[in-house]
Amino acid sequence: MANFALKYRPQSLNEIIGQSHLLGKDAVLGKLIIADNTLPHIFLYGPPGCGKTTLARVIASTMERPFYEMNATSLKIEDLRKIFKEYNHALQKPLIFIDEVHRLSKNQQEVLLPFMENNAALIIGASTENPYYSLTAAMRSRSHLFQLEAVSQKEMTTYLNKIIAAEELNVEENAKEYLVFSSGGDVRAMLNLLESAKEIESPISLTILKQIRPHAMQAGSSESESHYELTSAMIKSIRGSDIDAAVYYLARLVDGGEPAEFIARRLAILASEDIGNANPPALNLASATLNIVKHIGYPEARISLSQLVIYLASSPKSNSAYMAINSALKAIKEGEIHPIPSHIKTHAKSYIYPHNFGGWVKQSYLSKPLHFYDTKQIGFEKTLWQWHEKITSVKE
Repeated sequence: MANFALKYRPQSLNEIIGQSHLLGKDAVLGKLIIADNTLPHIFLYGPPGCGKTTLARVIASTMERPFYEMNATSLKIEDLRKIFKEYNHALQKPLIFIDEVHRLSKNQQEVLLPFMENNAALIIGASTENPYYSLTAAMRSRSHLFQLEAVSQKEMTTYLNKIIAAEELNVEENAKEYLVFSSGGDVRAMLNLLESAKEIESPISLTILKQIRPHAMQAGSSESESHYELTSAMIKSIRGSDIDAAVYYLARLVDGGEPAEFIARRLAILASEDIGNANPPALNLASATLNIVKHIGYPEARISLSQLVIYLASSPKSNSAYMAINSALKAIKEGEIHPIPSHIKTHAKSYIYPHNFGGWVKQSYLSKPLHFYDTKQIGFEKTLWQWHEKITSVKE
């Protein structure tokens, strides 16, 4: 059985799909790759199946560099040293690709540093997680970080049709739709599902695809009513405190195979954005639900999600925290950048310690008065504001 993912792996920059923001016309990364020996060490991150390894291979081919593929979980320092030694006097240095780069230990990073510094090899790392915080400052200063995106449904459909034609496969239209949206932007997953299905029946039907993959990986609803629309409907129903509508759209998402983690993440955002301090425990319950569904999965996860949806829909609503941070960010982007008052800087001797004055003392914390937060005094937010007013009232 031919491996479609390997057979149809892009061999050039022009064949890579879904990353026009990095490789399209006038895109910076594409220019760096094409320009002779100007590409710095780079770290790529993005969802599974978006083309991180493929891009690294294409870069090596484009730059005509020897390619070594490793994984941070099994990488041995001695193996790295052997590669560097082999190409010590070579004119063309190798490209070393390290997958799951966020798992590199500090010791492994320290070994890489001098070789990155003297360009003994071109280092490209990849991860499904943003590796920024797992990399040391020294590693970050010697490299660039680029984010790859999940491949769009339109691009995946075009790619799928191309392969179906090349392989002379017979695939029903609703099966094509499921191949695309159930793969959630993961091209490899789409091709693997197609490959398995073709070994079972022809024409390939939606029924057989759902027997192989009962639940969508990220999407989970038909093309006409995408998971984005159903998710939006659920969120707006909760915001509008309509419990039945919220549970209905939750059920549509669950029935469509929407990942429980995705739903829980969206509900956690809502808990802060639309409820906030009107009912602070909402965020705690959302956090707990997110953690729970990660471990139990379907079908039981539907119960925890239902509990959370009902709780959120029943809660008092306030978007004051959401509005406050947006207002502050807008002000900063418009130039409201002011120095920190000297008396609240680190080790400032003129700082007045509030606990020495019963918990509060009048003192400025901004060099210029600014205002971002407007309480709505809804639910517990009213109590918080009363606390704040009582705490900050000037004692005569």
